Amino acid sequence: MGLSGTWAEADWELYRPAVFGAAYRILGSVAEAEDVTQEVWLRATAADLVQVRDLRAWLVTVAARTSYNVLQSARVRRESYVGPWLPEPLLTGSDAAARVLLDESVGTAMLVVMERLTPAERVALVLHDVFDFPFTHIAEVLAVTPAAGRKLASRARARVAAVRERPRASRAETERALKAFKAAADAGDMARLVELLNPEAVYVADGGGRATAARRPVRGAEPIALLAIRQIEIRRPDAFEIIEVNGRPALATYCGGKLIWLDTVEITDGRITELRRLVNPEKLERVGHI
Repeated sequence: MGLSGTWAEADWELYRPAVFGAAYRILGSVAEAEDVTQEVWLRATAADLVQVRDLRAWLVTVAARTSYNVLQSARVRRESYVGPWLPEPLLTGSDAAARVLLDESVGTAMLVVMERLTPAERVALVLHDVFDFPFTHIAEVLAVTPAAGRKLASRARARVAAVRERPRASRAETERALKAFKAAADAGDMARLVELLNPEAVYVADGGGRATAARRPVRGAEPIALLAIRQIEIRRPDAFEIIEVNGRPALATYCGGKLIWLDTVEITDGRITELRRLVNPEKLERVGHI
């Protein structure tokens, strides 16, 4: 059964979220995941799929192999990235242009940790834990033995366990924390900011060398609070809104209608433990301006 005509278009729309979702989880980049998705479509239209029993699995497999190749070729570029790396945000709200399968593996915190895995570990983890592929199949994708595929997934699972086991704040609590942090920073209220932050909180900013941003993580409530106030004083933002990215609330901050940074947080016991600020304009472009 080939991918052509009305049936093909309907079927592709059914499986496209899984294809894109696999690529995005492996790559952490919307742009690269879209390129992979297009490549999968082109390969599918040119393939003889008469003997394919599970089209979804076939498409996801092609996406995983293609993403694996992309990730391997991108390692040198990512290793030379200026400052901390954060994943390109994926709009997941009701107005998002593209649907994607959502679970904790598409969350910002998880993708940050997954960036530290080897390409093979990322593929094995995504295919097994998200798409429930057997290790015999994963072994074919990675050109390894099933035992090696199992070991790759196990090692990756151990490295991301801390994120998976972390208690997740509710959507309402996350939105309240983001709004409170924004209000305190705008008001220059140092005491309130320190109150909102865990004493051991960590601030990570991704400017990618294309925008001014701290090139190393900032640790501690007071240094982070002071930095937040200074950034407001320098940039003078004039609008903000809560949007949904990677399945969680995020604070989008604008100046003159242009998105200048995007904040996501992790919260424990009512206080912010991690504040991630994306300021790289290339990664913000797809989120959009107002």
